[in-house]
Amino acid sequence: MTNSDLDAVVAAVRERIDPDEAERRALAEAASALESRVHDALADLPVDADALQVGSTARGTWLSGDRDIDLFVRFPADLDREELETYGLEVGHAVLPDGHEEYAEHPYVKGDYDGFDVDLVPCYDVPTASDIRSAVDRTPFHNAYLTERLDDDLAADVRVFKRFLKGIGAYGSDLRTEGFSGYLAELLVVEHGGFEPLLRAAADWSPQVDFDPENHGTRRFSDPLVVIDPTDHERNVAAVCSAENVARLQHYARDLLAEPRESLFFRPDPPALDADGVRGHLDRRGTTAVAVVFDCPDLVDDQLYPQLRKSLTGVADGLDRRGFDVFRRATFAADADEGDAVLFAELSVAERPAVERHEGPPVHVRRHAEGFYGAYEDGDDHYGPFLDGDRYVVEREREFTSATDFLESDALFDVALGKHVKSTLGEDGYDVLVGDDVAALAESFGAELGRYFAPRP
Repeated sequence: MTNSDLDAVVAAVRERIDPDEAERRALAEAASALESRVHDALADLPVDADALQVGSTARGTWLSGDRDIDLFVRFPADLDREELETYGLEVGHAVLPDGHEEYAEHPYVKGDYDGFDVDLVPCYDVPTASDIRSAVDRTPFHNAYLTERLDDDLAADVRVFKRFLKGIGAYGSDLRTEGFSGYLAELLVVEHGGFEPLLRAAADWSPQVDFDPENHGTRRFSDPLVVIDPTDHERNVAAVCSAENVARLQHYARDLLAEPRESLFFRPDPPALDADGVRGHLDRRGTTAVAVVFDCPDLVDDQLYPQLRKSLTGVADGLDRRGFDVFRRATFAADADEGDAVLFAELSVAERPAVERHEGPPVHVRRHAEGFYGAYEDGDDHYGPFLDGDRYVVEREREFTSATDFLESDALFDVALGKHVKSTLGEDGYDVLVGDDVAALAESFGAELGRYFAPRP
């Protein structure tokens, strides 16, 4: 592989992702018109404030087809929080009369203008990022920092890196994806001086990977990838990035360098599966699939997915402790406001004998050994105690002989479940699907099952 091979691929990718002049002009005109509307709305308020365009469209790192404009309205730092929210929403609705309110750390208005998706977010105009009163107050500092450092060539490389991250499934700092944010992608490209140097570095990363662009000297984070926010030394920009996504970037960096090709930037998902496809995979694999299916809690993704993952781990641990040997697991949730959520697992063992082996301490550990022997000395509901080597052993009745029995029992509520998942299961109930019955999930989750049964890095 020569540099020219990768250069040719990058050039071809840029042909597909770089906004053309018409797109740039349309965005600039829309942003200018929106800023003018903001200033008109602010003129009617008893405070001094201004508007600032931020994000990728402000820095030239947006991809063709992206239609997002982020406008921040900066209010005085000494303004009461309630007034900030009131004034922010007033301006938002004036600028976007058909918009709707959403909530991050505080409410903001989201709407459409001339085909662009617009977020109009109030924030505090603080002197430094260390003085923030809300998380969004950092964003203008991010914008200023990168605007000073991104020239046209680096901005182009950022676009290529973002498209690469999208292609490999590692782009997005939401808690569903746990990947690379746009800001993190920009910082990494700036830090390494371009897309190719970043690829070559990432191919050799050995976590913990640590970058400190402004030499703040902070080394207290335990995440696999640490990028100290150059505007706020207390923050790791990569905190949400999972170890799996760091490894995913490493894998595909090596893959692209070894064999440059456009397809890595635009990989299609595996085909969705129908019920027959699911049954075919299970038959081929010889595993037993189980699924706990319930009404999806009414939560935003950043609240929902941590709870689903916690619940999946809890259920899997409960199955493993009872000898059902979880082979692989996954969780799915409907994208719509109403739909199901699923805790899915494949088991190597679905049924166990009526008795289980329970080992006690070695006989020479006298106090514990005597306590164990005394607990099982009498009674006819177990075999033993007897000696196996130097230990006491009993064979006692197993609580659950099938995974289904466990999943349908109250013992399911003793495992570590997410708060809202637990309440949903307890109040609304749930279904347990086993074996070929899980094929019914293909109707709602065919795409997710397609990805599950065609795994890749």
